[in-house]
This record gives sequence, C-alpha cells and structure tokens, in this order.
Amino acid sequence: MKFDVMMLPAVNATLNGIATVLLLVGRSLIRRRHVAQHRKVMITAFSVSVLFLISYLTYHGMRGGITTHFGGPGAIATIYYAMLISHVTLAACVPVLAIITMRRGLRMDVARHRKIARWTYPIWLYVSVTGVLVYFMLYQWFPSAP
Repeated sequence: MKFDVMMLPAVNATLNGIATVLLLVGRSLIRRRHVAQHRKVMITAFSVSVLFLISYLTYHGMRGGITTHFGGPGAIATIYYAMLISHVTLAACVPVLAIITMRRGLRMDVARHRKIARWTYPIWLYVSVTGVLVYFMLYQWFPSAP
C-alpha cells in the first residue's frame, strides 16, 4: 500500500475527534472522583494529541507549507477564518498548558493541577473540536476548486 499524504487531514481530524471524546470522558471521571481512570484517560488524550501534532507536521512538511485554500462563500469564509485564527492561536498554547497540567497531575499536586486545568481543559477541548470543524469545512463541505 502506497502512502498518500492527502490521507493525513482525515487522520488528523480523527485524532482530534478521539481527543475530544477522551477529554469529555476524563472530565466526567474526575467529577465522579475516579482519579486512577481519569489519569489513564488523560494520558491517552495527551498521547493522541501528540500523534496529531506529529501527523499535522508531517502533512505540512510533505506538502511544503501550511497554506490550504478555503473554497466557501463570503459569510461562511468569515466564520471559517475567525474560527481558524482562534483555533491556531489557542492550539499554540495547548502543548505548554497540557504538559504543565499533566506534570502537576502526575505529581499529585492537586491544588495547582486543578488551578491550571480550569484553563487547559476548555482551551484543549475547543482546539480539538474546532480542529474537526476546520477539517470538515476545508476538505469536505467547502473544498477549493482543483
């Protein structure tokens, strides 16, 4: 089977979708005080996000840049670009926030873990969800003309 770099956007969206589900499950587990299960799920969410980042960088490295043209009409394009700008800006913060949050959690520094997780969780969740939406808008719903 030949590797097709054009499969990677779908892989990336799938990884973002899996991360979204894991983040929601992890939040549910900790609310029910299932710390051990929460830890496993959040480590898995972090691992899936690392796989996403590797796949994303591979795709754009092999394509020779990060520009992909959006094919949607005016109002939709405005929504798309606003979402994309917020997604990319916050996505740059997620690795740092996630590492700090994970480190504090793994060390059982609960008070400091909770403090930063209140910021990390919604940002990471937003980035994961909008990553899937960006994929659908860019590659499925409004692809640019060939």
